[in-house]
Amino acid sequence: MAASKPAPAGFYNIEIGDSTFCILERYQNLRPIGSGAQGVVCAAFDAIRGENVAIKKLARPFQNVTHAKRAYREFVLMKLVNHKNIIGLLNAFTPQSSLDDFNEVYLVMELMDANLCQVIQMDLDHERMSYLLYQMLCGIKHLHSADIIHRDLKPSNIVVRTDCTLKILDFGLARTAGGSFMMTPYVVTRYYRAPEVILGMGYQENVDIWSVGCIFGEMVRGRILFPGTDHIDQWTKITEQLGTPGPEFLARLNAAVRNYVQNRPRYQPWPFEQLFPNDYFPADSPEHHSLTSGMARDLLSRMLVIDPLRRISVDEALMHPYINMW
Repeated sequence: MAASKPAPAGFYNIEIGDSTFCILERYQNLRPIGSGAQGVVCAAFDAIRGENVAIKKLARPFQNVTHAKRAYREFVLMKLVNHKNIIGLLNAFTPQSSLDDFNEVYLVMELMDANLCQVIQMDLDHERMSYLLYQMLCGIKHLHSADIIHRDLKPSNIVVRTDCTLKILDFGLARTAGGSFMMTPYVVTRYYRAPEVILGMGYQENVDIWSVGCIFGEMVRGRILFPGTDHIDQWTKITEQLGTPGPEFLARLNAAVRNYVQNRPRYQPWPFEQLFPNDYFPADSPEHHSLTSGMARDLLSRMLVIDPLRRISVDEALMHPYINMW
């Protein structure tokens, strides 16, 4: 690996895995806490604020137009969206001082304790499940009110604190709902990808509700609901459990996609009582909250609906008896 350039005044270099971070001196004690296609994230101590923070180094943000748009979108959305259930942008910086050299972007965010992947492994009672879902839905409602569809909701980009407060992060794939743009099927991590995205139908805000339903179901079942190996297998995994949709849904598909879907095996839907039997759920909650497995199952059955025209909206989900106690 080529030697890194000397850090400019006020910055220092530190090796994090295969990456060199060139960091403002106020940020100390860096340690890696995550990485992905869009960058590497470290925890650090902010000597000026006197608190721990997360610093994300965006991966090759100006390698091509797609990367540049993604970096810009993430930065702008984090700056614009101010809500208690959306991760907050505390600072952004680059060590470069001229446009000719500009090739690094660092985003400084609130540091949380864990992501939902870790929480899913725990035995959660109804109150905690309900409260986590409520916060997810509040964050999504706020995004949707700003015409932002997240499109990439998954357990790894939902973070929590030990007090059960939750925040949504990773806006690299979020798009505003109003603009005209190519609706790419390669958007959400496959397991949480809505049927309308898989089938290239175009989508609306409740594409995010499908993802929440998949996450909720994973909390209940303790494993991924639809672990497809590719697009085709993903569709099969969904229809094996929820059934092949009817002709009114198929009529809205592109002709080539419709022909393909019609030639796949047809499946009858499993009852939700069998997909999510009582022994998957925690015991019903104490009387003053009266959250029950039946309520949770009913909400799942309204979120995990293949046809987006029949799927529950965020507002409807927030009014559901499993959620509206908060």
